[in-house]
Amino acid sequence: MSSTPKQTRANIIPCLRYRNAPAAIDWLCSTFGFEKQLVVPGENDTILHAQLSFGNGMVMLGSTSAIDSEYSKLMKQPDEIGGAQTQTICVVVTDADAVYDRAISARAQIVMDIKDEDYGGRSFTCRDLEGHVWTFGTYDPFE
Repeated sequence: MSSTPKQTRANIIPCLRYRNAPAAIDWLCSTFGFEKQLVVPGENDTILHAQLSFGNGMVMLGSTSAIDSEYSKLMKQPDEIGGAQTQTICVVVTDADAVYDRAISARAQIVMDIKDEDYGGRSFTCRDLEGHVWTFGTYDPFE
C-alpha cells in the first residue's frame, strides 16, 4: 500500500469549529490576511463549511452548531476543555512583527510574546476570538 502524498498545493489542512464562525472568518481575514476561498452558509447565521487560504496553505472551518455529525462529535471548543489544546496551527509569514502588531490591534490574546527562536526565525503565539492557539513566525521548516 502506497502512502505517497498527492501532489497538491497543501497536503495537510487544519479544520476548526467556531460558535460564531462568521465573526471568526471576518477576524481571521482582517487580522491575519486569510482570504475567503469558499463559504457555505447554513441556517441561523451558521457556516456549514468554509475554506480560508493563506499563501499555499488553508484552514477549513464551520460553525459548532451547523452540523451534528460523527466528525463534529470528535471536536471540543478550547473553553470546554479548560483552554488546553492538543494541537496548534503554525503559519509562516514574511514579517512576524507586522503580524504581531495587527494581532495586538485586533485584541488577540498573546500567550507567547514575539521573540527570536533558538532554531531560527521570529515568532509569537496567540489565541483567536474563541481560544484556538495560533503561532505566526518567519521560520520556514522547508528551507
